[in-house]
Amino acid sequence: MKEKSFVSFVKKNMVMCIALAAAIITSMIVPPDKEYLGYFDLKTLTCLFCVLAVVCALKNINFFFMIARKIVALTGNLRVSILALVYITFIGSMLIANDMALLTFLPLGYIVLTTTGKEKYMAFTFIMQNISANLGGMLTPFGNPQNLFLYTKFDIPTGEFVSIMFLPFIISIGMITLCCIVFVKPEKLTFQNEKTDMSKWRVVLYLCLFALAIIIVFRGIPYWIGLIIIPAVLIFADRKALKDVDYPLLLTFVFFFIFAGNMSRMDVVRDGLSSLLNINTLLVSTLSCQCISNVPSAILLSQFTDNYRQLLVGVNIGGTGTLIASLASLITFREYVSHNPGRTGYYIKKFSIYNFSFLGMLLGIMLLVM
Repeated sequence: MKEKSFVSFVKKNMVMCIALAAAIITSMIVPPDKEYLGYFDLKTLTCLFCVLAVVCALKNINFFFMIARKIVALTGNLRVSILALVYITFIGSMLIANDMALLTFLPLGYIVLTTTGKEKYMAFTFIMQNISANLGGMLTPFGNPQNLFLYTKFDIPTGEFVSIMFLPFIISIGMITLCCIVFVKPEKLTFQNEKTDMSKWRVVLYLCLFALAIIIVFRGIPYWIGLIIIPAVLIFADRKALKDVDYPLLLTFVFFFIFAGNMSRMDVVRDGLSSLLNINTLLVSTLSCQCISNVPSAILLSQFTDNYRQLLVGVNIGGTGTLIASLASLITFREYVSHNPGRTGYYIKKFSIYNFSFLGMLLGIMLLVM
């Protein structure tokens, strides 16, 4: 019985287990020391925890169910509804960062599809939302974590930043829209009639907590304040929300931070990357993301090149491709698998087809123009 439970846990948390293995293996090469403390982005981990907790609380009062009902009522058909979900995620990533946009809007996508009997489109919708989050956030300095890092490190003027990312941004909008038009039929949607009660005071309270988490993302207040206030409020308002937080996802981020930090300290890796960047920064940065994800790639490669234009584009379009090319993709994967535990292989196959198609198109065009 215990063996079955362990196997079930591993299957459900496969990415976390892979991240743990990668962290352990690299820790054998780079033994733990005080520099490990610098690996972890505590702000990112705190924001993830806070948003996950608030989203769980909003789920528990059927907030996303009510929003989903309004989307279906306004759009009327499946294609427009999925386009709306994708565009909301796309715009949200520009304003509140890609991972936060996914944490907020993936539950909305799930409810729209399940309450209208269109579960067969869930993998496609989640993948398009994921691509939208990764590519939508490229236009603003705070849309993706790697953007904020490079924007600050190289002191890039805001106007120049937007001009660098404008072309891949516009191409991404066109490709995402085309995919939704081609692969989603304009089927009529009908919402299952279910009586739903929603406490208004809880809605106001939880939206205030969500606003607090967003303010932390924008560095309006120190992240530790949110780490104190949000759990303290939820202990009294909804303890179940704290229990429902996806802690394996948080651990996945922790393990990947260790892996990326160790990789950056290996001389053979550093020397190899330094020489490769002199050949083509755009190509190398894009390929690097496929192995160690975009945020660690931005941090690592910025030490060896001043070509921030190509590096910036590379670590943004490089967020598409493999499942670990962007840590935001792990959020989508975890959300899908939690609802469809027996369809992991199906999702990864479909995810890879769409993501590598986007990556190939974007990389090909940008290599020609940069």
